[in-house]
Amino acid sequence: MKLGIRSLQKFMSAQSVERFIGLLKKSPRGAVFNPWWQVDKQNDVDRNAPAIRRKQLRAYLEERLGKVKLAVIGEALGYRGGHFSGIPMTSERLLLGRSKRFHIKPGDFFSDVKPRRTSKPEKCPDGFSEPTATIVWGTLLRLGIKPEQFVLWNAFPWHSFDSRRGMLSNRVPNKSERAAGLPVLKAFLELFSHDQVVALGKIAAAQLEELNVNAHCVRHPASGGAKLFRQQIAKIVNKLTWRSTSRRHGLDGRANVI
Repeated sequence: MKLGIRSLQKFMSAQSVERFIGLLKKSPRGAVFNPWWQVDKQNDVDRNAPAIRRKQLRAYLEERLGKVKLAVIGEALGYRGGHFSGIPMTSERLLLGRSKRFHIKPGDFFSDVKPRRTSKPEKCPDGFSEPTATIVWGTLLRLGIKPEQFVLWNAFPWHSFDSRRGMLSNRVPNKSERAAGLPVLKAFLELFSHDQVVALGKIAAAQLEELNVNAHCVRHPASGGAKLFRQQIAKIVNKLTWRSTSRRHGLDGRANVI
């Protein structure tokens, strides 16, 4: 009987995630890339790349349902991160366990599928690496939060790029684009019950305020903000009673210098 209830709960959770991923299909027009439903013809390894990214996002979200305590909301998807991994604030290099900054296992992202890159190897042999992703993941793990206890997302869920520079660029989403992302952000916060929400930077904070969400605003780690981000997020995390005290990801000297 218990097994039947667990199976039903897992099925219902999977259905909830699938409906949420379906919301991502309708992205704004213009210089916006939708990694889960569009092919990056210049940089994707093949036409199956969007399906791989959907599969990885699905596994990432399902792994955290019912376990998340902390939701961290960034500004927008980046070309070095979710553009190719399919997971916000997560680079291919982290996903594949190839980061030289600290050790993280593929199982820390999800356990049901094998992580794969979707960018062409000639673009970046070890996979793309995103500084923000490395800083955020490394800091949270070093502070003793288990991978399944935090979930990362972006106020604007898709990748806004500079049309003059091409897909391998980032830009701040405009007002109408940010408005288009609000329903997805609302659905995301409804999907994951959480104790605390943290906004990375003022744009993410403003989007959360639009939804009347009470969030801690911390410095975005990009553009010289890493030190202040670490200090501010540490103050928030240290007040949380559920965090692990093992700090199992601080494996060596390099692991603690992110």
